[in-house]
Amino acid sequence: MTLQTSTGPSAPFGNQPKREKPPSVKFVLLIWILLIVLGIGAAYLYSNHVKQEMIKQLQASTENQMNDLKKSYEAQFNELAGQVKELESKVQSFNELLTFTKDNATSKTDNSNKLYTQLNEVKKQLDTLQKKMDLLK
Repeated sequence: MTLQTSTGPSAPFGNQPKREKPPSVKFVLLIWILLIVLGIGAAYLYSNHVKQEMIKQLQASTENQMNDLKKSYEAQFNELAGQVKELESKVQSFNELLTFTKDNATSKTDNSNKLYTQLNEVKKQLDTLQKKMDLLK
């Protein structure tokens, strides 16, 4: 029996160049799942950030509108208050005129009825303005 020893192309196992193994399917799936989870997490965080920014903008806009409405309300209220004061002074002067007319009236004059009519009209206007002021309050 003769042993053949050759130094040719068939080299022992230890000298063969190592081939790289392709990544395993489990490893690839794990990477994909990790990327998907990270993408979903990032989308969730971004949507929350955008939502908070929108809420801040809406609050600022609402606050500005409320301030504008408050200014408008105060202007209308001041205008109505001035009109009420003016009507009150007219009512007072009509009352004085009516009292004077009553004291000096004779059965032949009909001035007191005219004054009462005017006074009632002024009182109606005053009541209407008072109701408007109450609604504004």
